[in-house]
Amino acid sequence: MSWGTELWDQFDNLEKHTQWGIDILEKYIKFVKERTEIELNYAKQLRNLSKKYQPKKNSKEEEEYKYTACKAFLSTLNEMNDYAGQHEVISENMTSQITVDLMRYVQELKQERKSNFHDGRKAQQHIETCWKQLESSKRRFERDCKEADRAQQYFEKMDADINVTKADVEKARQQAQIRHQMAEDSKADYSSTLQRFNQEQWEYYHTHIPNIFQKIQEMEERRIVRIGESMKTYAEVDRQVIPIIGKCLDGIVKAAESINQKNDSQLVVEAYKSGFEPPGDIEFEDYTQPMKRTVSDNSLSSAKEGKPELKFGGKSRGKLWPFIKKNKSPKQQKEPLSHRFNEFMTSKPKIHCFRSLKRGTQSLCYHRELMKRTLGKPTHAFEARDYVLSLKLGATPEDFSNLPPEQRRKKLQQKVDDLNKEIQKETDQRDAITKMKDVYLKNPQMGDPASLDHKLTEVTQNIEKLRLETQKFEAWLAEVEGRLPARSEQARRQSGMYDGQTHQAVTNCAQDRESSPDGSYTEEQSQERELKVLATDFDDEFDDEEPLPAIGTCKALYTFEGQNEGTISVTEGEMLSVIEEDKGDGWTRIRRSEDEEGYVPTSYVEVYLDKNAKGAKTYI
Repeated sequence: MSWGTELWDQFDNLEKHTQWGIDILEKYIKFVKERTEIELNYAKQLRNLSKKYQPKKNSKEEEEYKYTACKAFLSTLNEMNDYAGQHEVISENMTSQITVDLMRYVQELKQERKSNFHDGRKAQQHIETCWKQLESSKRRFERDCKEADRAQQYFEKMDADINVTKADVEKARQQAQIRHQMAEDSKADYSSTLQRFNQEQWEYYHTHIPNIFQKIQEMEERRIVRIGESMKTYAEVDRQVIPIIGKCLDGIVKAAESINQKNDSQLVVEAYKSGFEPPGDIEFEDYTQPMKRTVSDNSLSSAKEGKPELKFGGKSRGKLWPFIKKNKSPKQQKEPLSHRFNEFMTSKPKIHCFRSLKRGTQSLCYHRELMKRTLGKPTHAFEARDYVLSLKLGATPEDFSNLPPEQRRKKLQQKVDDLNKEIQKETDQRDAITKMKDVYLKNPQMGDPASLDHKLTEVTQNIEKLRLETQKFEAWLAEVEGRLPARSEQARRQSGMYDGQTHQAVTNCAQDRESSPDGSYTEEQSQERELKVLATDFDDEFDDEEPLPAIGTCKALYTFEGQNEGTISVTEGEMLSVIEEDKGDGWTRIRRSEDEEGYVPTSYVEVYLDKNAKGAKTYI
């Protein structure tokens, strides 16, 4: 059944119906899109849920997962993670196979519908124009006929009147003839226009409109078929993941079936078994006898006479009865060396024996060496300031002189290795170019040997530059490696000095203990003496350096707040002494008094150097 023949007069209703069909298709697309979002959110929530209940690494929960029930739960979490992945697959397939495809089809459908109805409106406008032309021709024919009739009546009236001249009668006759001729022309035009309109109207209702409505019908039927196919795809996408989801569920069932209650019970026994034997029967103690109380071999009381004290594995006697509450008073725990060192430097901790004192002094020496070697901290005051300043400015010298010796050696060695690799690479390239040049010399038809000379020269120059760089870094590396033994020897001398001080401290501690009036050991006095000795020696390296001589004065142009280590605060207009001028890093070293000095930005001060004074020495 064709829309063109059955619905020839329902143009507007067909336009509304096709628009409704597109709306239905867009609604289905929106439905599928929301379904994909639900699947994604569901998968995300499942993954978060699985992740939330996963055991944390290096925690007590990992130990709990040795039980079969916990292992099954972990397998369930993993299967749920895979289960979530299948819902993500559903979302991806629905998006790619349904949503994207239908959205593109909707755009094409809208364009096709617009084109078909545009042709229909164009045909309607044409037939309406023909109708207007027919009406205009008809009205003109009607008007001309009336005018001809009036002209004829006027002529007859003039011809019957005897008082009218012959000329007037002739004029009226001619006017009537003209009107009759115009009426005949209008009649002919009206007739031809009517025939043409009838032809156009027939073509409109039997050719144009049926063809247009047939195209609209086919378009609508394709839309219906397409939405049906999309619904099938919607179901197939779900059906494709059902086997995998079934495997995930089978995995959960298999994990549940692997739970072994006997095995878990055995694990509980192995985890909490104490190894003690249960206590025996308590014997009757007869208090009616005037003799001393008889003590049963299995009594819980301590056998103070005649029987040795029972011990199990070196533990206390209270362990005989497992239900007796333990003494939960906290025990004295040994503190780590770092905590003992911090307390030693900030307060007066109690030393329980000579061994603790020795550990304290050794911890102090250890931390000093740790500052020097492990942390790479410089040991002299000016080195510390330069080190902090270099870290603050973020400057990285080419020779890595801002790093500690061992770290600097590693950096230099790495740089040398990298340069050697570059040299080997350039050397291989030079050899390849040389071989290619030899081939060109033997076979000139393959290429011009002179064209490789520039490239060969460039590669050779690169090799020479890299070799010079390598020699430079190797020299720095040799310098550092030559310094390392001396530094180690110095560290050994310092270690021997601290060992001697430790021995002396222990001797003093013993003398103090012997000289105590009551034979006891006074920890505070000995500790204060040891603290003074160690604290004084700890700062010797920073106090041995003589202050640098002033090389001029400076005036602070602006106020600078020295909040970082190695800097000093100045106020605007303040006069200070310059002990080290700017070496190109933007910082000048100044001194306010004998004990207060530091760095300030060079742009913040106006420097007046003394021409007779020697330049300040720069320390690296």
